[in-house]
Amino acid sequence: MRSPCDPSKFVAESVKNIPPSGIRRFFDLVSGLEDIISLGVGEPDFITPWHIREMCIHSLEKGQTSYTSNYGLPELRDELTRTYYRRYGLDYDPSSEILVTTGVSEALDIAIRAVVNPGDEVIVVQPSYVAYVPSVVLAGGKPVIVSTYVDDNFSLTAEALKPAITNKTKAIILNFPNNPTGAIMTQEEFEGIADLVVENNLFVISDEVYECLTYGSKHVPFSSLDGMKERTVMLNGFSKAYAMTGLRLGFAMGAPEIIHSMMMIHQYSMLCAPITAQLGAIEALRNGKEEMERMVREYDRRRHLIVRGFNRIGLECYNPKGAFYAFPYIGNTGLSSSEFAERLLDEKKVVTIPGDVFGDAGEGFLRCAYAASVDDIRKAVERMGNFVDGLKQ
Repeated sequence: MRSPCDPSKFVAESVKNIPPSGIRRFFDLVSGLEDIISLGVGEPDFITPWHIREMCIHSLEKGQTSYTSNYGLPELRDELTRTYYRRYGLDYDPSSEILVTTGVSEALDIAIRAVVNPGDEVIVVQPSYVAYVPSVVLAGGKPVIVSTYVDDNFSLTAEALKPAITNKTKAIILNFPNNPTGAIMTQEEFEGIADLVVENNLFVISDEVYECLTYGSKHVPFSSLDGMKERTVMLNGFSKAYAMTGLRLGFAMGAPEIIHSMMMIHQYSMLCAPITAQLGAIEALRNGKEEMERMVREYDRRRHLIVRGFNRIGLECYNPKGAFYAFPYIGNTGLSSSEFAERLLDEKKVVTIPGDVFGDAGEGFLRCAYAASVDDIRKAVERMGNFVDGLKQ
């Protein structure tokens, strides 16, 4: 009889060292529970607009179920080119500077793998989305953390970035509008970052999936700055702006050399993004502006509601200018972020995400998604107010 083996010995060391997603941990905790109000999910509560769904259905009825080019449907890439030129004056060649991916998550993964060599340092600006650090580690890179702070409206300053740059620094990952803080960056703020990028010959991976979700100011793509188009790969998708999360469609835009390198990984891992989602995305870009703007107006209404509510119950809350997250400060309650979120769930059945999930700079805060109904937001804030009052007794 052959001796038994221990399968865990075959697991790569790089995977063993990756922590589980702190966001998903809270999703698992609420499974099967009743009377739960969730401010935890980073997903629109809107259904994909009907005209987009109808296009997907119609494409299936016509039997459009084949593979596409590794780069994505030419019609979709053409539409993306027209959209970005119209919005920002950015001119991307649809044949060589755009890659359609299976969600922005894939675009992030292959962008990092296409750029990072083992041992390269990659600056991650925190608080940040939970996938950035693990993606750098899986590519053999070394994450270097630069923190942002509420006193700076969670924007990245050149003064904070400069000390983190060494002769091993290869790239910077930016995410504005930001998940989890809702922070944005102005062109003036970005200019100082761009100067350091040129001075130190760095590359930028800019995750702009919340591009269309800004309130009171227009989004500034990092690649639109002078000299930054060739130094930046811009990542985006259809999940947030068009409520197409389950259709899993993203894209990357950048220099031909970078996009080709990403495509080489993509063709051996995903081959191509789903054609049904790509056809829906064409419809979204051509005819989805009105519905998208309606959703953004509703997010804006909820943003005001939740921020006012948090400040009223004694949780000081920075006013987010983008995405659909509020980031209230809970540090004066005497609880850590994790303690607060876990007790709030246990005692008041409200789901939030502890800020430390997004890096040490997030400790003392909670991520609360206002991609929830107005009624749920009101009830959640009321329950949180009762919880905070109970801590004072």
